[in-house]
Amino acid sequence: MVMLGVPGIVPGTATPRPTMQTQPSHEARPEAMADVPGACELPLTRAVVQYRDVHEIDVPGGRIQDVGLAVVLEGRYASHVEALDVGSADVKLLDLSGELVVLDWVYEPTLDHLNALVRGSALGEARDELSRFCFQVGLRVLERVGFGPLTRPTLLRLGYRDICRDLDLHDGTSVRFVLGAGRIVRTHLDYDGNALVFRTPTDSVDPELEEALAQAFPGTDLRRIVPSSPAASGGCQVRFPLPLELAELRTQIDAVRRGLLRLLARFEPDRYTHVREVMSTFGDRATLSRIRDRGPSATTRPVRVAGRSGSTVH
Repeated sequence: MVMLGVPGIVPGTATPRPTMQTQPSHEARPEAMADVPGACELPLTRAVVQYRDVHEIDVPGGRIQDVGLAVVLEGRYASHVEALDVGSADVKLLDLSGELVVLDWVYEPTLDHLNALVRGSALGEARDELSRFCFQVGLRVLERVGFGPLTRPTLLRLGYRDICRDLDLHDGTSVRFVLGAGRIVRTHLDYDGNALVFRTPTDSVDPELEEALAQAFPGTDLRRIVPSSPAASGGCQVRFPLPLELAELRTQIDAVRRGLLRLLARFEPDRYTHVREVMSTFGDRATLSRIRDRGPSATTRPVRVAGRSGSTVH
């Protein structure tokens, strides 16, 4: 890992190394990342970054289409960049002047190809090709960087997104359970803490839910959420140990899937039957199986992926 000397930026790799800006700017605003305190100016164009909801300028995230991994299309100013989410293939406005993670950099031909596909998509053309290509870019970058603390949140998000699409497809990345009249519980995955978070409608303790969680996820650390106020919702956390390699992460995602299916069978048997029929027909989504496990200590080297136009990516 190479530190680029800009506080708040944690890069995964630094190849190809971006060109440092040594010429003074003649415009009113400083170019590149001069609006971020640091020792150098670093344009973010071509960077592959992990972003959070707090980075989004236009519409808050949390959509199931997004994966929180994006290619920066135009990054002269860190406080206002255009980035392409590799999951939804949507162009987002991000504020990356705070802490962020730079995983890698795409080549110039790859950026040119993505920009051409984005322009075609805006005209109603090549939308499917854009979606396929940019998702392929994301998978190859994750594969190139390898499993580690920087990539683990995105890999968990990809795995949990598959589960949500199989069990409860809607706009948010969560699974809903109806425990009874007026008792709707929603669960999402805390990618940093590696815990399933079950939110109840009220702050009241739900013994039936806690018993069901203990049976659905045996051997895990089950904790009760203490509401910050009587008006806040309560719930529980099912905490998992941090996976140390990609194989362990895949095993955890399988355990999460099995546990949520047990809850579905207990509280909504009719819905469980329908979901199992669909999954037996089309199979489980398994995006993580498309990523080759190079190990946490593998040597980084370029992985080229050919697009239809012949452009390549890492």
